[in-house]
Amino acid sequence: MAGLHELTPKSRSRRRKTPPWISRLVQLGVTADNPDIRRRQIFTNIGAFAIALNAFSHLLLNVVLFPWELMPLHIYNAVVTVVALSVHRLHRLQRYGENLGAIALSTLTIGGHTYVVLALGLNSGLQIYFTLAAFLLFIFGIEQWRQFLIFYAAAFLALVATLYFGRPTGFVVPQQADFRETLAVQALINTMIINLLLIAYALTALRRAEIELSQEFARSESLIDVILPRAIAARLKRGEERRIADKVPSASIMFADLAGFTAAANAVGPDELVGWLDEVFCSFDRLCTSNGVDKIKTIGDSYMAVGGLDGDAQRGAVAICRLALEMQHEMSRHKALGGHRLSLRIGIHNGVVVAGVIGDLRVSYDVWGDAVNVAQRMEAHGEPGRIQVSAQLMAMVDHRFAFERRGCIALKGLAETEAWFLTGALADADNEIADGEIADGEIADGEIANGGEGSR
Repeated sequence: MAGLHELTPKSRSRRRKTPPWISRLVQLGVTADNPDIRRRQIFTNIGAFAIALNAFSHLLLNVVLFPWELMPLHIYNAVVTVVALSVHRLHRLQRYGENLGAIALSTLTIGGHTYVVLALGLNSGLQIYFTLAAFLLFIFGIEQWRQFLIFYAAAFLALVATLYFGRPTGFVVPQQADFRETLAVQALINTMIINLLLIAYALTALRRAEIELSQEFARSESLIDVILPRAIAARLKRGEERRIADKVPSASIMFADLAGFTAAANAVGPDELVGWLDEVFCSFDRLCTSNGVDKIKTIGDSYMAVGGLDGDAQRGAVAICRLALEMQHEMSRHKALGGHRLSLRIGIHNGVVVAGVIGDLRVSYDVWGDAVNVAQRMEAHGEPGRIQVSAQLMAMVDHRFAFERRGCIALKGLAETEAWFLTGALADADNEIADGEIADGEIADGEIANGGEGSR
């Protein structure tokens, strides 16, 4: 299971970033917050810059080849260049519509290209550019399909009009047949290239959107699994239960508290304090995962976990004892906090609990019942650096761990309770846990093996 630290943005695969100057250029005038509008306006800018560059290149070439003969086209290309480079300014006029730039660019290209085809004639082959009108959908967006259809129909009518009314040689340099043949070849090649680029852009954008959606979905799924136990998260995702509330007849509850934490916390700054706690609790989280124990929550410097919520009471009890021992070992390895070497005070009890999900915002999975209260008091009346368990918990795991009898202790609000200190695992405990060979009913409920007050 991925932890919270693995779900942060730094864990995403790195993509090659667009140079900053290009990003700033294509986003000129784009101020909308809506991502769909921003995407359409950015594509409008890209189209406008491409048209301006194309018109300016034709202007330079035509001036060199025909400085005077193509004067009407020189003026046209100059006007198109200036107007196209000004389209981005229209994005700021939101009160007149989010697609004002797209409307201006479409009008410019359809009207201007109609003029060019009529001026140079049908032999130039430039009418093929009208077939690219479908790509106006990129700058209008599927949400504004009515506006798109209007300009698509306008492009279609312009094509029909040029085919019907246009002359083969046009009215500008009609004698230059070779020039028109060159334009026809160039138009065919350009159309193929433009189709390739536009389709590649569309598929790339679609693929990027699919990847980002897949990543966000995976992150959302993992985040739910981080917040809630996986089995509970799966039930919530299915949506079949209005409320999740389970009665568990035998669960093992552990509370662990950092003894001496308050004094140590006062000696350090907030960054060091949170960083130290995060390191300690993350190590406990990993131990919960490796032992198959459900972490419930942290409250300040207190850590709560439960074993056996899946219904396997005996295995859960063994796992919670194993976890407590590993947490004590892990705690001994951590660095001091503010010059204070802290220790864990742990309490464990076994009994009936109710487990469920509560809340609507920042939901939490929690457990309730007298057994929870007893476990918390076992921790509160324990000793730093030791693991205090109840007789009920010991009965679940006897012959697998070593215990030291503490005797009867008075728990707040409860009668005197017999308590034991968990001191370690016996030699065969690790094998039983690893092999999953803890037999049901091997130890009767409430039966504590003889052994007196010494270690077991």
